[in-house]
Amino acid sequence: MSTDTETHEGDHPEEWFASAKKIYPMATHGLFRRIKWGLLFVTLGIYYFLPFVRYDRGPNAPNQAVLVDIENTRGYFFFIEIWPQEVYYLTGLLIIAAVTLFLMNAVAGRIWCGYLCPQTVWTDLFLWVERQIEGDRRERIVLDNQPWSFSKVRKRATKHFFWLMIAWWTGGAWVLYFNDAPTLVWQLLTFQAPLAAYTWIAILTSTTYLLAGFMREQVCIYMCPWPRIQAALTDEKALNVTYRWDRGEPRGSLKENKKLEAQGLPAGDCIDCHQCFHVCPTGVDIRKGIQLDCIQCGLCIDACDNVMMKVGKPTGLIGYDTDENIERRIEGKEPVYEIVRVRTVIYAAIIAVVGAIMLFVLINRDFADISVLHDRNPVFVEQSDGSVRNGYTVRLSNKRRHERSFMLHVEGMPPNTLVEAVGVDAIFAGRPIISVGPDTTREVRILVTSPHWEKMPHSTPVTFRITESVMGEVITAKDTFKAPGDR
Repeated sequence: MSTDTETHEGDHPEEWFASAKKIYPMATHGLFRRIKWGLLFVTLGIYYFLPFVRYDRGPNAPNQAVLVDIENTRGYFFFIEIWPQEVYYLTGLLIIAAVTLFLMNAVAGRIWCGYLCPQTVWTDLFLWVERQIEGDRRERIVLDNQPWSFSKVRKRATKHFFWLMIAWWTGGAWVLYFNDAPTLVWQLLTFQAPLAAYTWIAILTSTTYLLAGFMREQVCIYMCPWPRIQAALTDEKALNVTYRWDRGEPRGSLKENKKLEAQGLPAGDCIDCHQCFHVCPTGVDIRKGIQLDCIQCGLCIDACDNVMMKVGKPTGLIGYDTDENIERRIEGKEPVYEIVRVRTVIYAAIIAVVGAIMLFVLINRDFADISVLHDRNPVFVEQSDGSVRNGYTVRLSNKRRHERSFMLHVEGMPPNTLVEAVGVDAIFAGRPIISVGPDTTREVRILVTSPHWEKMPHSTPVTFRITESVMGEVITAKDTFKAPGDR
């Protein structure tokens, strides 16, 4: 038996793979294009220049407004300072970010993808550079089909040079958030920066260059999981970029539609100019309905509105709308826009509650901390005089920028209980006074010994209380005191 696959005349073997077709988005102007430019300038301005903003936190503290200090395990955002044990702030921010994304989807579909996604923002910037050097859509198509010449090499080399410069500064700006920006810039220029800085710059430069310069819409269509997720989260009330086919169909050229109108026959407003998908960064023909590839950027709305104004027809043939409203217009009813509904209210409430909790915790946060770890082996020691001793490792954290002293007291134990801090000589009223340096932690071994005449149960709840000597700040931690239990 032959194992060769035979293809008979007239058969059409199924295609398992199709190469991506290059998209040449055309420039347009209008409301949504201006919104995109505004957001691009704001977001990239913040990203590139925020590391250079200064904020005075006093002596012994970095003055960079936004800094992730990995070496000292700190995070700074203007007046907010985050310690490693306060990772719940990051959890809260992630929850708010996720629910905000859900809220944006419930209001207007993939509006995040169209206006604020980093892939969209950098692709827009790269496309602008490409248009300035190689021309608009028609010129770029012609250039691609031309044989190589000095002019073509010059244009391509210039374009890729600026792309690489943007990508390089993108990677460079990222590492500035993890070290003092002016210092690191000087170290980078004089080749004295850490190897990790050069490595991350190289990684982010290459990824930005490839994703925004070459892969573009393929990232949105194939690599990003959000289109699939949002398709499951959206509902019929969400606004999406919509071709209003009730008004646009039947479509045809301007001349054909005028002839039909003169004959009293139905003619749509769409003149089949193809401008709507020529401007689309993902190559979507919005007239085919809502599609997974559409990033809801609204550029097709601008392009269509410009054409409608030129041919003397009302704008809004394409707009943010719902299929439900199209059906209502066909029935002669007014469209209904329900942005405020159960889903959006729930999302907004979650954001408000999580934000309020984070704000409350932030306002009432402590600037000291204590954690207690009981010895495990042995959990207690019965001494020769009958007294019982428990050992603990106590960690004190001082979140202030100056040295502070804390008085340690163990509550829940009988009178005359002996509390010793190994290596600490300062004692007041039988209680150790422990000094902790500025913005640091200190571990101290604590020995708690009950008198031999006290009959202690097997387990006694105790509270370790530290009191700051100047401000009077009080922090507690709970543990247990173990004993034989049969004395």
